[in-house]
Amino acid sequence: MDIKITGRNVEINDSIKDRVESRLLPVIGDYPRVESCHVICTNEKYRFTAAVIVQGRDKMHLEAEETSNDLYASIDAAADRIDKQLRKSRDKMIARGQERQRLADAEPPAGM
Repeated sequence: MDIKITGRNVEINDSIKDRVESRLLPVIGDYPRVESCHVICTNEKYRFTAAVIVQGRDKMHLEAEETSNDLYASIDAAADRIDKQLRKSRDKMIARGQERQRLADAEPPAGM
């Protein structure tokens, strides 16, 4: 999968690309429903913000944003947050599928 990286007031160099890919590829690789990932790195005065936007099948749209004094710390924190959101989304899908029962199994026959 391709990860798009955008920099706002930040020059995206190879070390930033490597950090983003090393943190997000293992996270996103575990979830086959993910179709695209976009990382936006922003610098405002002394703050660095990393926003991760993940889109996938079945109207899945997740966002995670973290701000700190260090861009690499922001990227790590946003990657952890998006991993948590993806895990929760997957667990919900699994639980939703397991709760269904056939009507014949749920209700006893009417003659009894």
